[in-house]
Amino acid sequence: QKCAFKCSYAKINGKDVDVLKDPITDPGKKSKKGRLTLEKQGGKWVTVAEGKGSATNDELVDIFLNGKLLVDDTLADIRARSNGEVKPVSIPKIIAPRIEDPFHNILMLTDSYKVTHHLQYPPGTTKIYSYFESRGGAYEDVCFFGLQYFIKQYLTGPVVTMEKIDAAEAYFKIHFSHPVWGYDEKLFNRKSWEHIVNKHGGKLPISIKAVPEGTVVPYKNVLFTMENTDPECFWLTNYLETLLVEVWYPTTVCTQSREQKKIIAKYLKDTGSSDVIEKGLHLFKLHDFGYRGVSSVESAATGGLGHLVNFMGTDTMAALIMAKKFYGEDYAGFSIPASEHSTMTSWGREGELDAMRNMLTQYPKGLVACVSDSFDVFQACEKYWGTELKSMIEKRDGVLVVRPDSGELPQIVLDVLTKLESRFGSTKTSTGHKVLPPCIRVIQGDGIDINSLEMILNAMSKAGWGADNLAFGSGGALLQKLHRDTQKCAFKC
Repeated sequence: QKCAFKCSYAKINGKDVDVLKDPITDPGKKSKKGRLTLEKQGGKWVTVAEGKGSATNDELVDIFLNGKLLVDDTLADIRARSNGEVKPVSIPKIIAPRIEDPFHNILMLTDSYKVTHHLQYPPGTTKIYSYFESRGGAYEDVCFFGLQYFIKQYLTGPVVTMEKIDAAEAYFKIHFSHPVWGYDEKLFNRKSWEHIVNKHGGKLPISIKAVPEGTVVPYKNVLFTMENTDPECFWLTNYLETLLVEVWYPTTVCTQSREQKKIIAKYLKDTGSSDVIEKGLHLFKLHDFGYRGVSSVESAATGGLGHLVNFMGTDTMAALIMAKKFYGEDYAGFSIPASEHSTMTSWGREGELDAMRNMLTQYPKGLVACVSDSFDVFQACEKYWGTELKSMIEKRDGVLVVRPDSGELPQIVLDVLTKLESRFGSTKTSTGHKVLPPCIRVIQGDGIDINSLEMILNAMSKAGWGADNLAFGSGGALLQKLHRDTQKCAFKC
């Protein structure tokens, strides 16, 4: 659905400023300007921009203010609205305390139908042994990662309590009820869960064996196994399938990220920049931009850290937390100061040069990245970076990284490199490929997935450009453009 979050208004020195971006390389990315209202006009929804809307007719309602929740809708009202009914928003009656971890009940972390499976195994069953594998998929080599997080977070210690059993049963009595046949008490295996509390102190009687995380194994091989250690809990092995199969996600991110590292390394070698690999700088050639593109903070953490198995550049800070808390690593990934469109366009079209100068002034040394396509990326490269600010860039103790964020791939990358070379010059590697001077580089963060990454590097090589000129940023494609069947992950008895 091309979801995005853009700045459209600012107050600067007491003055109202309508903000927009309007890149010549992609008119479809032109943003709305000024304060906005959402109104119904002639039966149609219309966004009114530039502060010209009517506050009276605005369908946007205040839902949160200064730490206070102002609206607390019920699912019933939301369902009604989705069916076209008009429902006023619900005002919270009491401000409830934050619910710290409503999902931390192991009895509930499964598919509903598994609650009933204790009744379905053959009489006399005492052991269920199951395994997890990648049955095939896009990449032959699988880099296994993420199981340790799920074990530490959900399985370790006394995770079953009488309170959690009661809470789960309350859900099940409603969830499995029927208007004609009612609720069947034997559907929920309460006795066995109580057995886990009474005999095992709430600890799960299971055994897991797994290939060490980070091991690269060809697909169609077992990655981990699980079995019950208490004969009365044979049903527990596959009850936990739902939760533990989620390891498909960090494993698949890790696997695909590793494939991209192989592609980058190949083109660095082929275009005469093996020294980049020798210095370990290739580990910063694919930066994780994916935090906003995933479905949850947990997905950002597990997928983001899967990427950091292979690289060391990230803006997904949830991955850093996971690395420290669950994998004993304080220095999992790194980032640099970088602009976004709001920090550039708030200066206005006429102030773009000043905005760029400000980036160099605020960060007088080290790496700094600046999005440069807010209006005209070619003017930015030739006139602003390449003329007005050229001396500052060349004298800086560091590297300016220019970021185009629109335009057709791979041409936009080639065009930006050419424009920068026309002002800054270039040298040649041992293979005859051109490289910009060390003070300036490019990062492409728009439209990057494993296919476009290789396409761009290939086009650069054919056009005589070395791979070291470019780094990549990948967002939704890195952490979200994949699914369980990418590597055909499954858990089977």
